[in-house]
Amino acid sequence: MLSSIPGVSSGGLQAPMSLALATLIYEWRRYMAAVVALAFSGLLVLAFVGMFMGIGKGFTAQIDRSRADIMVLGPGATALFNGGPSGLPRRLMPVVIGHPEVVEVATMDSSGGRFQNIIPPEEQLNAPPGGPTNRKMEFVQVRVIDAAPGRVTVPTDYSDELVETLRQPYAVAVDETALGRLGVKLGDKAIYNGKTITIAAVTTGYPNMMNATIVMSRDSLGMLGEADSGPRVSPLMVKIADPARAEIVAAQLNKLGDGKFRAWTRQELADANESALFKEQFISVILIFAVIMGAVIGIAITWQTLRGAIMANIKEFASLRALGVSMGSLRVIVMELSFWVGVVGICMSGVLTWAVSGLASLGGLPMAFPLPIVTAIALFLLLIAMLSGLLSLGVLKNSQPADLLR
Repeated sequence: MLSSIPGVSSGGLQAPMSLALATLIYEWRRYMAAVVALAFSGLLVLAFVGMFMGIGKGFTAQIDRSRADIMVLGPGATALFNGGPSGLPRRLMPVVIGHPEVVEVATMDSSGGRFQNIIPPEEQLNAPPGGPTNRKMEFVQVRVIDAAPGRVTVPTDYSDELVETLRQPYAVAVDETALGRLGVKLGDKAIYNGKTITIAAVTTGYPNMMNATIVMSRDSLGMLGEADSGPRVSPLMVKIADPARAEIVAAQLNKLGDGKFRAWTRQELADANESALFKEQFISVILIFAVIMGAVIGIAITWQTLRGAIMANIKEFASLRALGVSMGSLRVIVMELSFWVGVVGICMSGVLTWAVSGLASLGGLPMAFPLPIVTAIALFLLLIAMLSGLLSLGVLKNSQPADLLR
């Protein structure tokens, strides 16, 4: 193998590949355990991050994909969910509506109640006496849209046909991930808070990880007697003429509100929702545990693997010392080898995470991986590899040229 370390060359020419990288390539079996350990350490942390972020994105999907450029929340709210009271007094709506660049304002109304599926008569007749039935009863969340194409409350991925379907009285949409829990399918009738509704549409990409969610029009919610007409309103969804001016308009609205509400750009609120998710105590505990376990497993296996590989090549290292290579240069080789092991481990971790994410999406659980967090985890794996290499440097003391004579 050729080397690019000081004092070692081939034919007087600098080698195109370092000794450390060449060693990893040609003796990859010896280092595979270290690579796999790093890959699974990264997968452990990334899987938890992706799962929790995917759950959070499921909660905010309708807002993240809305046509709103600005969201207006109460003054003390730090996020849309679990960030304090987000509603505001109804009397403040004219302040927002009166801004010259505001095109549309709508409240993000929601509700909730008891959902019960309706068992067809023929299925009831065929059910064994005293046996289990397919009757389901669940508490569901209700999300509301204004059933007209292009309205600010309508998500961008809702087709005009879907919006038109939800214009029908008592028509609701259910995500495919909630059909089994609710015991319904497209076209079925069901009972919501004592009123009959129709499962008129099935959506995808809006996973219901905790409470099931149904979507209906604001008119249907009013016919159910649950329209919000009190002195306080839910957060406001605001559409402006030029979305590129969202930050400027949000700042102007905040000035007009004089502390009585806070206007957020959609991206600002998305970032705040993401941060709020990691402030949840049980999520923080799980992630910290995953990081600690990943570090312990990764360092232990990678260190022992590198140590064993160096011991297996100890005569080669002794030969390099006999050729005049300094101990410092040998340490550089080991640290560079650790670096390349880390790089390969990061790449394998990415492949495994992609495969797990694909399997999760097939089960209706989308996983999200924010770039800053992925970068931090990649650096974390690289640090594990470098630390393992540092712990393995002591083995080089056994590379004595005199041992070659034995």
